[in-house]
Amino acid sequence: MGILAIEMEVPYAEGVTVTEDTLSVDLSDGRTISVPLAWFPRLSYATPGERNNWRLIGKGQGIHWEDIDEDISVDDLIVGKASGESQTSFKEWLSKRA
Repeated sequence: MGILAIEMEVPYAEGVTVTEDTLSVDLSDGRTISVPLAWFPRLSYATPGERNNWRLIGKGQGIHWEDIDEDISVDDLIVGKASGESQTSFKEWLSKRA
């Protein structure tokens, strides 16, 4: 019995919109993925200016926010994975913002 191998092209990010409560990413395959901003605490605590200061990295495989040192991969968004940052790390980051 043979194994059927299917090649899947993972879409890449083409655009990003961040509102007060939602992160939306436009993908190269025509979809838009929207997730709660609460999944990414650094984005939740960021100012609107910081939220809008993003750039695509890895030819659209991820998104980087320089001001808050946040990176999110398209793969993680597609599978519904929230931030993996520990509470200790987040609290340390948050204390430095004060």
